[in-house]
Amino acid sequence: MKSFKKMTKDELMELKNQLQKEYDEAASKGLSLDMSRGKPSKSQLDLSNGMLDGINSTSDMKSENGSDTRNYGFLDGIPEAKKLMADMMGVSPENVFIGGNASLNLMYTIVSNAMLFGVLGGTPWSKLDHVKFLCPSPGYDRHFAITELFGIEMITIPMTKDGPDMEQVEKYVNHDESVKGIWCVPKYSNPQGITYSDEVVKRFASLHPAAKDFRIFWDNAYVIHDLYEDEKDELLEIFAECRKNGNEDLVYEFCSTSKVTFAGSGISAVAASVVNMKSIKQYMTVQTIGYDKINQLLHTRYFGDINGMLEHMKSHAAILRPKFEAVLNIFERELSDLDIAEWTKPKGGYFISFESLPGCAKEIVAKCKEAGVTLTGAGATYPYKKDPNDSNIRIAPSFPTEEEMKQAAKLFVLCVKLVSVTKLLQEV
Repeated sequence: MKSFKKMTKDELMELKNQLQKEYDEAASKGLSLDMSRGKPSKSQLDLSNGMLDGINSTSDMKSENGSDTRNYGFLDGIPEAKKLMADMMGVSPENVFIGGNASLNLMYTIVSNAMLFGVLGGTPWSKLDHVKFLCPSPGYDRHFAITELFGIEMITIPMTKDGPDMEQVEKYVNHDESVKGIWCVPKYSNPQGITYSDEVVKRFASLHPAAKDFRIFWDNAYVIHDLYEDEKDELLEIFAECRKNGNEDLVYEFCSTSKVTFAGSGISAVAASVVNMKSIKQYMTVQTIGYDKINQLLHTRYFGDINGMLEHMKSHAAILRPKFEAVLNIFERELSDLDIAEWTKPKGGYFISFESLPGCAKEIVAKCKEAGVTLTGAGATYPYKKDPNDSNIRIAPSFPTEEEMKQAAKLFVLCVKLVSVTKLLQEV
């Protein structure tokens, strides 16, 4: 099929009628498929079932340091859990705090504490006239939800193929004292699957913030989530780069096992400089006696070390890879020559980012839902859910089966074509 943009009005009308018939037929099939969030599938969750056999009523419940994991103590986590998560991020165990099942909770807590108490003796953000966060977009909607909840002004930063537009980042961070933070998913970004280049990481590490309490929220959620063992992306370790510039206090790094073991029952971690870690512990000491050390023990006994975890991730990749490839193959076959869409081809992570013609994303998502395929809401990947072009759609291939994913992708493509041809008819 030739480019939609090169068709005459009559050709577009004929095509629209044909696509509408195909859509009506597809919608009558009663599909019910969910691609709205990056949830692991049952087969992925089953990979970790053996972990549940690691502890029973006769087990030795002691950590490697002799402490009883059933009791109080070790606010920042048992030593072997700190080592495992430190190796996951490529940092030192003494710079790691182990949290509960979600790194999002740690991010929320640190932002909340900055609002209430300030950062390292600085003025609490809630007492300032203006507080701003930079939001590389398309980005992660739950990040934006945190800053929106606290009334923090969010500034959209465009994403490039190498990461955030660093000229804009540097302009805001180095010259505007009201800019207090930036959200980052540096490896296999949500939703585009972009890994920040070495140059981008180095520029982050060499920032000279106008605000002493500015922090980079480095959400390394997909640090070990490679789809291809021989083509994996490599991310420069940011703390090492920060130390070179005397900027070690600049970063909070987060990770979790939410998509490694059980999405609702993993362990999370934050890495920070010695000074920042002291502050984190100061407030956590009041907030909690400590997180679930039995779960930490389960994880460390199951994996042994980072090598066991990396081997485990190969099984995840084997399940996810065919689903990603099924979607991308359908996009390539059905849309590549039509001039109505672009999409990313990530080497890891959980999402594919799709760009429709401007002004079409909301209608495509609505058409899909009407026909039985649920997607993340259009606009969700931008601050305040306002995509300026109404063009970005996040595709989450993980939860459906491979066959369901093919069905969903075909229906999605049909909706893209139908909405696009309707849009172009309005312009001729």
